[in-house]
Amino acid sequence: MEFRIDSGVLTDAVAWAARVLPARSPMPVLGGLLLEAADGRLRVSGLDHEASARVEVEADTAVEGRALVLGRRLLDICKVLPRGLTELSVEGARLSVTSGDARFGLSLLPLDDYPAPPALPEVRGLVDGGAFAAAVGQVAVAAGRDDSLPVLTGIRLALDGSTMTLAATDRYRYAVRTLEWKPEADVGEPADVVVPARRLTEIARSLAGAGPARLALDGGSIGFESDGLRTTTRLLDGRLPRHDKLFALGDHALAATDRTPLTEAVKRVAVVAEGDGPVQLTFTPTSIHLQAGYEDDVASQHLPATFTGPDTLTVAFNPGYLLDALNTLDTPEVHFHLLGPGQRALLTDGPNPTHRHLLMSVKPLV
Repeated sequence: MEFRIDSGVLTDAVAWAARVLPARSPMPVLGGLLLEAADGRLRVSGLDHEASARVEVEADTAVEGRALVLGRRLLDICKVLPRGLTELSVEGARLSVTSGDARFGLSLLPLDDYPAPPALPEVRGLVDGGAFAAAVGQVAVAAGRDDSLPVLTGIRLALDGSTMTLAATDRYRYAVRTLEWKPEADVGEPADVVVPARRLTEIARSLAGAGPARLALDGGSIGFESDGLRTTTRLLDGRLPRHDKLFALGDHALAATDRTPLTEAVKRVAVVAEGDGPVQLTFTPTSIHLQAGYEDDVASQHLPATFTGPDTLTVAFNPGYLLDALNTLDTPEVHFHLLGPGQRALLTDGPNPTHRHLLMSVKPLV
């Protein structure tokens, strides 16, 4: 095998495929990346027991062939290559990498021991890569990080007609985002699965500028394919708690204010909150009063707002959770749906929301 390729293109391809490599594995070959050069293309593939990634890029192929090398070592080399044309070739039992005056050698791993990559599941339809990446980012902040409850570390992906619903919760907050997608005409069955949040976030970021992406799904895995990229990941067992009843607040107060000034105000007053000390929001018909801290170490700020409810209503939130919710909204205004202190509160991107973020309010400041 021998081919030439721009060092930047090579680095991006290797980095994208290497993200699925396991940190540790009883099978050394799973730490490898498979390089396949043919017909003016380079294919770089990586996999572990949970996920796979493959990317194809243009390359000047002099001799077709395949090589398996340690993926993270190859990535380390790629990161320090001089800019410009890079030549890779198999020389006996090693892969030679030459760029400018720099030359590296990598031992080859046995190709016969490398497992076959999983096939792409059945293609269910198309989703815009940019819209999908934005939606995943909006809900991923609410996913759990405690591996003792694996299902809560996932993102629910539900398909019903032309509507896709993404949702995540760590039991203290719950984010839901809906978006449009284009199902295949002959694949109209609804689907409801849970995908590892970390994996789905990585996939979504890589699809952000790729245009339409094919979404593939079966009973045990999900896959995406777009513009030379293909990736699969296993689904998580179980289901997330349903959000329908949680989000049905019944009779509640409503408030609206500009999102960016509120975000900045929360950051500002939270500097005096110790640990996870709360930020208190007091709503009146024309304003929000923010306050944080205790005794002499306090901060406060007023902001204009509209409020429909009692004369005043005071709620308090963990400032980190509140900022996560505000930062994932992408509209000029934020709308608060409030039951009262110590109860559920719903933040939305408007009166007809596509993005909803549920928080539990905490005990207000004394």
